[in-house]
Amino acid sequence: MKYKLLGRSGLKVSELCLGTMGFGTEAGWGADKDTSFKIMDTFAEAGGNFIDTANIYKLGTSEKIIGEYISNHDRDYFVLATKYTLKDNITNPNASGNNRKNMMRSVEESLKRLKMDFIDLLYLHIWDDITPIDEVLRAMDDLVKQGKVNYVAISDTPAWVVAQGNTLAELMGWSRFVALQVEYSLLARTPERELIPMAKHFGITVTPWAPLAGGALTGKYLRGEQGRIKPESVRLNDHSAEITRAVVTIADEIGISASNVALKWTTQQGFSSIPIVGATKVEQLADNLKTVDVELTAEHLKRLDEVSAIKLGFPGDFFREDAVRINSFGGFFEKVEKRA
Repeated sequence: MKYKLLGRSGLKVSELCLGTMGFGTEAGWGADKDTSFKIMDTFAEAGGNFIDTANIYKLGTSEKIIGEYISNHDRDYFVLATKYTLKDNITNPNASGNNRKNMMRSVEESLKRLKMDFIDLLYLHIWDDITPIDEVLRAMDDLVKQGKVNYVAISDTPAWVVAQGNTLAELMGWSRFVALQVEYSLLARTPERELIPMAKHFGITVTPWAPLAGGALTGKYLRGEQGRIKPESVRLNDHSAEITRAVVTIADEIGISASNVALKWTTQQGFSSIPIVGATKVEQLADNLKTVDVELTAEHLKRLDEVSAIKLGFPGDFFREDAVRINSFGGFFEKVEKRA
């Protein structure tokens, strides 16, 4: 597996990130500890070092399983990312949210479950629309200075908030966000309106969650197989089925799985992207790991772009129209100059 720099940092992470939301069997689904260990073994043997979890995944079981596994392996090899924000206990009114008190409490609890002295990458999990961004960044920077966190990141937050935060952090000399985690796939391209252009501007790596749209892009629902997506989900409507059929067609042409096509698409969009690959079975991960050997052609990308295209709205579509006008004027002026 190749390694990439995470955002504007010197941190080297694998080109695929292992998602561990399914580590644990709470709620009647997921991988037990032995299976989770085998999944992490498979990932590490392929050169994977980037692991993603959160304080609330499986009520903390995900962090516990990862902590037990890494405690018996080389801690320095792995780049462990976890998150804080969402409610993980009922002891107090500040057991959720982006505030400093919850951040500090959550990090201490995560470190205990992970059996670690530090977290490589700490994400704000979801914007609460209450806490000032300067409170978040100052607290994160304090954790970095304390040696409990190495790098900071943000997830599921409006582009303007992230932009304000990184600008403030640069001004104040605080740790800046190096990664942005958002839902992004061929069935969920709306981040292209604001979030991805913002990430490109600030040199932030995007780490797409649900790059396979909950399994919809694997083609299994087209084949009539069962899954955990509700029948009324937008991931299963007629347009989504059309996009999935295009993915399956290209996969058949190349001789690879639909998952490989869908995952690779997220990494060939002209910005730094490391998709989060979740797995509750070793064979699922084994197939997804084959993605690193895939390269989609310009023609493949064009077909996928056309079938999944979205309206950018204002100002994105306006800029596109303006670019056409500017190009037209450019041609006109070029002709005038030649005549002169």
